[in-house]
Amino acid sequence: MKPSKTTEAAPAGVLKLGLPKGSLEQYTLELLARSGWRVSVGSRSYFPGVNDPELSLTISRAQEISRYVAEGVLDAGITGRDWRLENQSDCVVIAELVYSKASPQPCRWVLAVPGDGSVKSVKDLEGKKIATELPGVTARWFAERGVNVKIEFSWGATEAKVVSGLADAIVEVTETGSTIKAHGLRIIDEILVTNTELMANAESLKAPFKKKKIDQVALLLQGALRAEGLVGLKMNVREKDVEEVIKLLPSLRAPTVAHLYKTDWLSVETVIGSNAVRDLIPVLLAHGAEGVIEYPLNKVL
Repeated sequence: MKPSKTTEAAPAGVLKLGLPKGSLEQYTLELLARSGWRVSVGSRSYFPGVNDPELSLTISRAQEISRYVAEGVLDAGITGRDWRLENQSDCVVIAELVYSKASPQPCRWVLAVPGDGSVKSVKDLEGKKIATELPGVTARWFAERGVNVKIEFSWGATEAKVVSGLADAIVEVTETGSTIKAHGLRIIDEILVTNTELMANAESLKAPFKKKKIDQVALLLQGALRAEGLVGLKMNVREKDVEEVIKLLPSLRAPTVAHLYKTDWLSVETVIGSNAVRDLIPVLLAHGAEGVIEYPLNKVL
């Protein structure tokens, strides 16, 4: 649903931010929550509430957000790099948001052909039909290589287009390529690697309040992403054992060490990767650490 330009404009002290509907929606809402913004979304609402009077949120299809940002309907938005390039939207990219939990591997748009076919390279597709949900990027990619093809927009189930003979090849998004292989297709080239981006309207960035708010959103979202896979670890250690314990600790920087009041014990605190905790805690205890506490992190700035 497109936000209407004819609706009442947001006050100067409000930033209009677009959030992606679909596969990125839930993770974006979780990321905002870890950043400090609690968003309430009704089952049929495209305009969710948020605990920040300086933000006005709109949920739109990921494919459309960059266009709305470029047009000034939105001041800023979160969507994929692929859709910004597809729409050739004149947006300012503020930050790349690598959703590693949502997509452990980078999403790639790839060119795939029948696994048992004779096509070996891009040149072999001269005059052929290509089905894709990313027709603009695909057309420009083939044009840059001097290969004439017919691009056909696909509304979904793109892999089946080749299997059913409706297309000679497809350009489709994938992480591992397993779904493409399961349909009997073979990847012969990579069109684009994409990630989620926070992008802004160039005119909105000229307004001091909006630029400050966009920078705040970028800072906190990146801090929340940086905290993924990290935990805080705190423990008590006798002064005589502290050097050995500190040698065991991986850390973003040197750990924090403080004396406990009127004792020969020290409090040691650090940030480490969550995947190291399971093996590290028994070793720390064996080297004299006590009262070990592991705690989650929302943001690392």
